[in-house]
Amino acid sequence: MKRAVVLVSGGLDSAVVLAHAIAEGWEAYALTCDYGQRHRVELERAREVATALGAAEHRIVAVDLAAFGGSALTDDLEVPKDREEGSIGGGIPVTYVPARNTVFLSLALAWAETLEARDLFLGVNALDYSGYPDCRPEFLEAFERLANRATRLGVESGRTAFRIHAPLIDRTKAQIVRRARELGVDLSRTLSCYDPRPDGTPCGRCDACLLRARGFAEAGVPDPAAGRARPAPETGSAGSGSPREETGTP
Repeated sequence: MKRAVVLVSGGLDSAVVLAHAIAEGWEAYALTCDYGQRHRVELERAREVATALGAAEHRIVAVDLAAFGGSALTDDLEVPKDREEGSIGGGIPVTYVPARNTVFLSLALAWAETLEARDLFLGVNALDYSGYPDCRPEFLEAFERLANRATRLGVESGRTAFRIHAPLIDRTKAQIVRRARELGVDLSRTLSCYDPRPDGTPCGRCDACLLRARGFAEAGVPDPAAGRARPAPETGSAGSGSPREETGTP
């Protein structure tokens, strides 16, 4: 099987992308980054998602972006709540983590080289999103050019060795929810919230929660993760198998 590295955060979009890659015939290696985020329960959800969907392997890599701060997700800054629909995506909010997707894709690229995998998947979206500059098509195109100029495989092959896949880039949240249902993704395992309560339930008021709620409403289906508390230590689903998981620090 062709191999791919898939960035998996534990959220709605990345779960759908992982399921999509597997459905399209890739042997998927799931990568989650522990970057010092305040919503650390998403790491648990990422483990669940990778196991349930049948990733070949799941790794959680620690890279401390909280050491730099500058974001409400990694620093002592307030997460915006109850923003009006028209203001979400209209600018770059304080929840933007500086260079996050550049760092994540670089780690995915490093693992892909060792796996001899040529495809990287991630769940960025440029329609129903919070306004982050590293979720746009031009960023992905630029990183793909970089990947093919900064790696041994790219240089030695003399052609496009690596490809960046963002299958949700031009989809609305409602379309993503519908795609999840087509792929049979159990969305009760996912968490999108930037500021979950101590028990892991979503706040329901941050940008991520509001965008997710709108997506489910427009899709005409209830959100199975609404009100779900922190998962039990043992997770998985019958018949899905468990990917090998490792945790490391670059």
